[in-house]
Amino acid sequence: MGILGWIVLGLIAGAIAKLILPGRQGGGWIMTLILGVVGALVGGWLGSLLFNVGINEFWSLSTWLLAIGGAIIVLLIWGLVTRNRGRTSA
Repeated sequence: MGILGWIVLGLIAGAIAKLILPGRQGGGWIMTLILGVVGALVGGWLGSLLFNVGINEFWSLSTWLLAIGGAIIVLLIWGLVTRNRGRTSA
């Protein structure tokens, strides 16, 4: 899969992850989509490490599940990192 395929996969996976995991992660949709691309990379890495299944084909179900799972993980981590931003200590 080429770089354009990775970007499209990550953008769609980020949007789906945001629908699955609504909340206040901060950053808006643009950041969510960027985190989706990072999540697709993380999902592919974890899939190859743990299950010996990578992100190879764009239309494969395992590719989409790994990308969406990775995007959810990255969104959760992003939400934890940005949770206290904007709050001031008294």
